[in-house]
Amino acid sequence: MRGLTEVLEAARAEGRAALVGYLPAGYPSVTGAVDAMLAMVRGGVDVVEVGLPYSDPLMDGPTIQRAVEVALEHGTTTDDVFTTVRDVAGSGAPTLVMSYWNPVERYGVRRFSEALVAAGGAGVITPDLTPDEAGTAPSDWLGATDATGLDRVFLVAPSSTEDRLRFTAEHCRGFVYAASTMGVTGTRSAVGDSAETLVRRVRAVTDKPVCVGLGVSDGNQAAQVASFADGVIVGSAFVRALLDATSPEAGVRAVEQLAGELADGVRRGRS
Repeated sequence: MRGLTEVLEAARAEGRAALVGYLPAGYPSVTGAVDAMLAMVRGGVDVVEVGLPYSDPLMDGPTIQRAVEVALEHGTTTDDVFTTVRDVAGSGAPTLVMSYWNPVERYGVRRFSEALVAAGGAGVITPDLTPDEAGTAPSDWLGATDATGLDRVFLVAPSSTEDRLRFTAEHCRGFVYAASTMGVTGTRSAVGDSAETLVRRVRAVTDKPVCVGLGVSDGNQAAQVASFADGVIVGSAFVRALLDATSPEAGVRAVEQLAGELADGVRRGRS
């Protein structure tokens, strides 16, 4: 199994950005979500983000919220998330958990970290936790991830100051997540200048890879973002492919097809 840093470096050596795909655990079912995530990998996704369903997803748009609500209605638990990670990581793709902080804290910070490592997880993205709130004690996030070796990914935004960009990047492992539009997640009809500007600002303070979450929905947008970022993060478009499908099997096919289109896009981005 290759690690996150190794996969990002391999993509860079190939002269392209990495493709990072997100889907929530438990939608349309626990096994159905695993099938869809494995389809993303078959289609060309390099890194998988497994969303941990949470009842108050303030930063998620309506598409992801809808899928998460169904997952919660089906009783998806944090342990189901670890099961999902184990099954997806078996494909060889580095598998991260994307989670709001409350479920991690409720599960137990050190316990969560150790369970994720045991499942083969590579790291965690915490969109609502900042490094200065993460703590260095063994029972805190920085301390727990240092002890377990998990990659930890924090977010920066266009509103971040230079000092904040530097501080956040110093505490990231794996990559820096550039959330290049303010507000909730969701697909966009066009790629603006703010994403490239943010990546340039982050690179001025760190040599760590910078992956962009923007709302990419097709191969052409993926190519645009890949022309300046180290990784292209796609979430809502994959979730929409599942939501719009007439059956779980059709959803898996749609996800794999979209992954292939996006993978072609990231390879065109620097050609």
